[in-house]
Amino acid sequence: MENIDEKKFYEIQFVQLIFSLKTSAIMQLGKIANPLTGKIERNLNEAKYTIDMLNMIKEKTKGNLTDDEKKIIDDAVFELQMNYIDEVKKEEEKKEPKPEEKEEITEKRQKNKQKNQ
Repeated sequence: MENIDEKKFYEIQFVQLIFSLKTSAIMQLGKIANPLTGKIERNLNEAKYTIDMLNMIKEKTKGNLTDDEKKIIDDAVFELQMNYIDEVKKEEEKKEPKPEEKEEITEKRQKNKQKNQ
């Protein structure tokens, strides 16, 4: 590293930080396995926290980044936010009853109403 000037060194470290946080968020979203356990460990709360942290870094460094650094962090935040929205929708779909289950629930409610009248 002795041949790299300080400014270039900081640019490299910044990009490494962004990629590290992005990789953590992707893992927290359940998109890739944890390299230590080999398992998919999905945690949307942690993913949101990591995405929020990247967004905070983006806002706090506004006007102080090279064009490449700005593109890297903008793309990382955008990609992670879209993946987060996708995962939240999947979670909501799991909780929502299927059409046949909705029909069954409606029938049970109607029967209960009739019993109570």
